[in-house]
Amino acid sequence: MDPRATAFLRLLEIMDTLRAECPWDRKQTMETLRPLTIEETYELGDAILNNDLPEVKKELGDLLLHMVFYAKIGNEQGAFDITEVLNGICEKLIRRHPHIYGDVNVKDEAEVKANWEKIKLAEKGESGERKSVLEGVPRGLPSMVKAIRIQDKARGVGFDWDHRDQVWAKVNEELGELKHEVENGSDKQAEELGDVLFSLVNYARFLDIDPDEALERTNRKFIQRFQFLETESAKDGKVMGEMTLVEMETYWQRAKDRSA
Repeated sequence: MDPRATAFLRLLEIMDTLRAECPWDRKQTMETLRPLTIEETYELGDAILNNDLPEVKKELGDLLLHMVFYAKIGNEQGAFDITEVLNGICEKLIRRHPHIYGDVNVKDEAEVKANWEKIKLAEKGESGERKSVLEGVPRGLPSMVKAIRIQDKARGVGFDWDHRDQVWAKVNEELGELKHEVENGSDKQAEELGDVLFSLVNYARFLDIDPDEALERTNRKFIQRFQFLETESAKDGKVMGEMTLVEMETYWQRAKDRSA
């Protein structure tokens, strides 16, 4: 037997045993697992950003366990089992890759994504599940990730800019509108700030940059430099909250030089 199949069957057998014999595992429901799955997903994201491949391997295992756990609960409820889950994703992948499993020709990755969205929309239309391509964007996504998915799906059906210069012009237009509303003390400042952020997400997409990942890298960089500031100033007998901005900036520049 393929060692991959052997390993997967081993996990399924362990899940069966735990569900039958472990008090904690017996108690779990899809609802109680949900926040844990979200946490595991973020931990995987952290490992990827850190390029920590041993940790990526570990977190993938944790997420795979969760998928098997959900399938086990679904089977107990008579809704679905792991075989249906696996066959379902296999069939979907075949349907949505007609350039591999059919006679469709594509020239690049963008056409693959566009075809994916068109096929997906057609499938939902046939089943009566969905009338808008944007209905596939989960409402609970973090706002920046949601903006990325909205723009990806709109692009998938051809609603997109032609060139990144057009997007940059839109960014500047939105910045101008925000500046105008701020200067006039308008109640539309938050709305215009949202437009600026949305347009920046769009520009990042044209640069092939994940803005959520870029922001997280900046968050980490800021934390690292700020903690350096705290540590080094304490060594000099200074107290945070009592230092001037000029004093703190000196340590901040040292932190930047150190990480350059």
